[in-house]
Amino acid sequence: MSVSTRRSFLENSAGALAMAAVSGPLSGRSVAQEATPTTADALTAKAVRFLRSRQDADGVWSADRKEPGVTALAVTALLRSGLAGPSDPAVVKALAYLETFVKPEGGLPDAAHANYATAVALMAFHHANTDGRYDALVRGSQAFLKDKQWDEKEGKTPSDPFYGGSGYGGRSNRPDLSNTTFMLEALRDSGVPSSDPAYQRAVVFISRCQNLDSEFNDQPWAKKVNDGGFIYTPANGGTSMAPPEENGGLRSYASMTYAGLKSLIYAGLTLDDPRAKAALEYLKKHYTVDENPGLGQRGLYYYYQVFGKTLALLGSDKFQDAAGVEHDWRADLIAALAKRQGANGEWVNPNDGFMEGDANLVTAYGLLALASTRRKAS
Repeated sequence: MSVSTRRSFLENSAGALAMAAVSGPLSGRSVAQEATPTTADALTAKAVRFLRSRQDADGVWSADRKEPGVTALAVTALLRSGLAGPSDPAVVKALAYLETFVKPEGGLPDAAHANYATAVALMAFHHANTDGRYDALVRGSQAFLKDKQWDEKEGKTPSDPFYGGSGYGGRSNRPDLSNTTFMLEALRDSGVPSSDPAYQRAVVFISRCQNLDSEFNDQPWAKKVNDGGFIYTPANGGTSMAPPEENGGLRSYASMTYAGLKSLIYAGLTLDDPRAKAALEYLKKHYTVDENPGLGQRGLYYYYQVFGKTLALLGSDKFQDAAGVEHDWRADLIAALAKRQGANGEWVNPNDGFMEGDANLVTAYGLLALASTRRKAS
């Protein structure tokens, strides 16, 4: 089925479903909605309609944030949804807006969060680059991300906890695992092979984010928890967004653990590697779609999108937890999103940590999560 045919079919289907729904506030669901059968396609169509309704005349989402990251994420989500192609008016307007930030040397260096915005925008431009019009922009963005990775250019050697990581850029450039995994996803998405030195540098940083007492992590806190999970950053003595352990260790949490495992695989490691094995064991012990283990409801939708991307990358329809129970992770993820989708097709987190009070950002996360549930054609 072509993109345009699929778009028409899904939007018509979602429109029929929406006729029974009572319009309500962003965080609510009507009784009629609760009785409506939900599929990934129906959820996607409703969320796409919501994002379309929230784009302003200049092509921007969440303009009050005064930086292009949310717009870049929203247009990437639209393109991955299968309901918007490169010629879609919403996509055209958003990409034109993002191009105003692009410099001849590559990337979006003047964005408030330059590395993050460049990474997510690179994904969008790559997906829209069906006729080669963005070839130079894609290459420039790839070069920008590699150049901003912490390494010898900044006087950092492999013995430094900053080495190999990527930060937000701009005013906040301390490296962290979230920005590093977005950088690697953008590079991989746009065709940079895992043999590229950027991945190998990143592995040094990613390994130091893991609570694993091993040759790969020389940070003292790794011995205190040693559960195979990941934290936010080893830089500046180490930071976890989760509360500290009683022994002073840095608590692992699941969203960063999925991000860490995904990034290790992007860099060419296999599941036989001890770092990947340990991460997988942590995730088996904490399998759920009810919360972001370690953080509860905080960062829940970020968790959903990295949960889906990682499990899709593993290539199995089932995920076996530590008790030996097999889960249809796609069905679980779709059901979790269906339960939480608002009357207008949006998602928003009542816990607004990590900007998840912004329905535009969170709905983009939801669409990215749903895109990961689609099986690739054999």
